[in-house]
Amino acid sequence: MPLPDGSPHDPYVRVRGAREHNLRGVDVDIPRDVLAVFTGVSGSGKSSLAFGTVYAEAQRRYFESVAPYARRLIHQVGAPKVGEITGLPPAVSLQQRRSAPTSRSSVGTVTNLSNSLRMLFSRAGDYPAGAERLDSDAFSPNTAAGACPECHGLGQVHRTSEELLVPDPALSIREGAIAAWPGAWQGKNLRDVLDALGYDVDRPWRELPAAERQWILFTDEQPVVTVHPVRDAERIQRPYQGTYMSARRYVLKTFSDTKSPTLRAKAERFLSAAPCPVCGGRRLRAESLAVTVAGRTIAELAALPLTELAQSLTADSETARVLTEDLVSRIDPVVELGLGYLSLDRSTPTLSAGELQRLRLATQLRSGLFGVVYVLDEPSAGLHPADTEALLTVLDRLKAAGNSVFVVEHNLDVVRGADWLVDVGPQAGEHGGRVLHSGPVAGLESVAESATGRFLFDRSPTPARPVRAPRGQVKVGPVTRHNLRDVTAEFPLGVLTAVTGVSGSGKSTLIGEVTEELAGVGRLVSVDQRPIGRTPRSNLATYTGLFDVVRKVFAATEDARARGYGVGRFSFNVAGGRCETCQGEGFVSVELLFLPSTYTPCPDCGGARYNPETLEVTYRGRNIAQILDLTVEAAAAFFADTDTPAVGRSLETLLDVGLGYLRLGQPATELSGGEAQRIKLASELQRMRRGHTFYLLDEPTTGLHPADVELLMRQLHGLVDAGHTVVVVEHDMAVVAGADWVIDLGPGGGEEGGRIVSAGPPAQVAHTADSRTAPYLTRALGQDDQDTTAAASRPERTDKRTDRTPTPAQPGRVAE
Repeated sequence: MPLPDGSPHDPYVRVRGAREHNLRGVDVDIPRDVLAVFTGVSGSGKSSLAFGTVYAEAQRRYFESVAPYARRLIHQVGAPKVGEITGLPPAVSLQQRRSAPTSRSSVGTVTNLSNSLRMLFSRAGDYPAGAERLDSDAFSPNTAAGACPECHGLGQVHRTSEELLVPDPALSIREGAIAAWPGAWQGKNLRDVLDALGYDVDRPWRELPAAERQWILFTDEQPVVTVHPVRDAERIQRPYQGTYMSARRYVLKTFSDTKSPTLRAKAERFLSAAPCPVCGGRRLRAESLAVTVAGRTIAELAALPLTELAQSLTADSETARVLTEDLVSRIDPVVELGLGYLSLDRSTPTLSAGELQRLRLATQLRSGLFGVVYVLDEPSAGLHPADTEALLTVLDRLKAAGNSVFVVEHNLDVVRGADWLVDVGPQAGEHGGRVLHSGPVAGLESVAESATGRFLFDRSPTPARPVRAPRGQVKVGPVTRHNLRDVTAEFPLGVLTAVTGVSGSGKSTLIGEVTEELAGVGRLVSVDQRPIGRTPRSNLATYTGLFDVVRKVFAATEDARARGYGVGRFSFNVAGGRCETCQGEGFVSVELLFLPSTYTPCPDCGGARYNPETLEVTYRGRNIAQILDLTVEAAAAFFADTDTPAVGRSLETLLDVGLGYLRLGQPATELSGGEAQRIKLASELQRMRRGHTFYLLDEPTTGLHPADVELLMRQLHGLVDAGHTVVVVEHDMAVVAGADWVIDLGPGGGEEGGRIVSAGPPAQVAHTADSRTAPYLTRALGQDDQDTTAAASRPERTDKRTDRTPTPAQPGRVAE
């Protein structure tokens, strides 16, 4: 049926009654076939609208068309809380992945370029005379058919030595000579087993016979003996059967098997890595390395920068030509996004978040999908302003291919480049959840309550901040690692330093060389964006230590004392106070025939996580579950006039870094990388330590709205004013302009980077001729006309967008 305007199809995605998370029955119309950007402060509800509503509904509809048996094999998102959505095409989501990639993941596996290269070697490689043709799996270090049998495809072997395992031979085993052993009971058990085996655990290590030292550290035997433990006199002594494990065996087992990053890092301290003696670090079997293309093995080609790899491939047959052209066409979008300096064998954990995001975007460019909605989560995260230009070009190409591009974004350059803007707010949590504006970007200027509009249309330069004088410096280097070649840097003490440069220029590698052993560093605190926990049992309250204090408050109530409830009763992680039906999880898994398992609130506790007896104990009218359900802001008001200074201090620091909208019990798995980093920073700020601390922050403003950046920078400047040193890796030019010192790396990425282009106050770095940061820093400092600079950087984009912006019968209709 034709629409009132005469067109056969509705050109809008129309959302009615969206109530996901904090959305307040939102009605909004968003045109298709445009670049639409969703903005708003952190926690305002923009992701709930873009991902939790629009994308979730598209996925739900897709799953409805899939056979029931197949549906159970697919991880599904739940049905969103929305009245109706019309005009919604199929959707593809590119969210930021918070999980840590493994060492076997590489640029080649992320982009699927490795598959194409392996196929080229399998079908068109030059084989030795008489050799059988190999399947493509034989050219992968991640398969049994291809992996080197010695190093299992890792390229390195890990070994240990007596010097690493026993750093102080003057100590006895009882005094902890074997530093690699675990602590607590497990370490005592190994010592007691050795004692039962007849070894002298009280003699200095260096005085033990060499044969005994060798056996204790390196034996593969695992003898079992009866141990008679020596404990406190009042405790019952019970003998047990103890198994011995050598120090080497324990370290290697922990390093390979543990899921704990802390234990793995500790084990790694007692190991030395060396290239595999069999494959020479090339990770593959000898048969695979005997095959060549263009005179090179697959390991040699995978080590080349992508730009050089594309130029090195030649074709001497029709099969080789087809496969080579396919591979080069897949490399092109990666190079276009400024990642030509990466090699296929570059390990994914060494990549920045921005590099990973662009690699996934490049893969989508090659997919050739048409008529879908791409929903992207902050694609500019971790990008230098120069890299953002390439990103905008790619988003334009996705749209030109006949797709709609919906982007959740904070970067003002991306916002200015949008065809359509949906601004959600005005604030976070319960103070947000409304659509303030839906329409062309220029229309936001008239919306007075928009936090985004204040920054988007404010043409005034960053207020000048007096540059602090350093009181010393920390010298790092010379560093030769990754693309850094003999680089020496000096970090001034007592000031705020910003480390800048395009992606891949060497910023993270450089600050990774700062250690507590360097003269002048003192106490070192590194605050990154890794998750604060891997399970829903870890949350904001438990990580900050706030929950420990709250549990003590509940245990001190008259009702709790009368019932004999201690602090442990109010933990949902241990038996006693928790609901045993859901084991304190708050939800249970329901098995459905031919459908995936679904999760539903626990039928006994209703999601409260505690048993009824525990919930009967209240503090000021609320039980422990209701306290966990409070936002930080609400909790601060609740505890404001109580005698709990530790609680007040924790909540105040969380408010200071802009996290007032988070619930105390919000699971760690629901937090973004930026939120996790600010929680870590708040945990550090609340400790009020004395003395100098050296703070390292890796892109602390990633994922933050400019209004949230202001809050964060107020805290960082406060740390410096208190006598500490703060170093940030940063792409936000407003932050860089407000720093005292700038170290700019580059000028490019990969082989084109890896050196210090300029170091000095922001105004000095802004005038560096060959710096890619300088033009953007100049603009932020107000040393150049912003409008002229912006127009010069993308001369054609504004005109095109004006022509392409839809002009419907009811443009930008927003019913709230």
